[in-house]
Amino acid sequence: TLVTAGVYLLIRFNMLLIDMFFFKFLLLLSGLTMFMAGMSANYEFDLKKIIALSTLSQLGLMMSILSMGLPELAFFHLLTHAMFKALLFMCAGVIIHMMNDNQDIRFMGGISLYIPMTSLCLNISNLALCGIPFLAGFYSKDLILEMVSMSNLNMLIFFLYYFSTGLTMFYTIRLLMYLMINDYNLFSVYNLYDEDYIMLKSMFLLLFMSLVTGSFLMWMIFNYPYMIYLSINMKMMVIYVSLIGLIMGYLISNMSIYSLNKFLMTYNL
Repeated sequence: TLVTAGVYLLIRFNMLLIDMFFFKFLLLLSGLTMFMAGMSANYEFDLKKIIALSTLSQLGLMMSILSMGLPELAFFHLLTHAMFKALLFMCAGVIIHMMNDNQDIRFMGGISLYIPMTSLCLNISNLALCGIPFLAGFYSKDLILEMVSMSNLNMLIFFLYYFSTGLTMFYTIRLLMYLMINDYNLFSVYNLYDEDYIMLKSMFLLLFMSLVTGSFLMWMIFNYPYMIYLSINMKMMVIYVSLIGLIMGYLISNMSIYSLNKFLMTYNL
């Protein structure tokens, strides 16, 4: 609630702000926020910081689609994002607690063997964040990107939107590789006990919501469907970008697991 209060305030007051020069400025700033938060999440090794930076990236997405003059779409994305990101934070809290309060993802690995249900919730909420089709994040994110493709904005905004979507896929796959694919690293004190069954009740509720709520809210909120008329490549652009991000995240995480993190060599840029 704290994070998205400003976005909600601007959604409520959007009639006052529309057609101002401030909105064009806000579009640029929020696009850059998306881009920079997605880039920072790739270099981060703290579990909470990765999720917080991805939240920041999604907030940039909401603000930018708001400053393009589509407030109900921004609100739709706010609601669907709330579902899976709350689930993601709960899973991260369970994992950090079970790792004896250690937040570094390099110390984790093979978590899915020890806490399978929490890992299931984490993975599904992560994939909903990526915009995998027919999960909650897909409906709002895909609609937003298609409205961006429909609008007559310049190449910079278009690039920022799509590249930020690819980066979302990127750090999600990186997190998944670090947490799930690796063997258990034994760097930290071994404190993985059984599942937290008290938290799993609410986590399963959120899991169900992050599967269903995208289509449900799309049916509830919009009384008139958006008419989107694009060529096949423009319609498939979101899926292209997601696939490229998936492959890149896999390759770079594969490089960095057992050896020196070669992705950090791009710091030389």
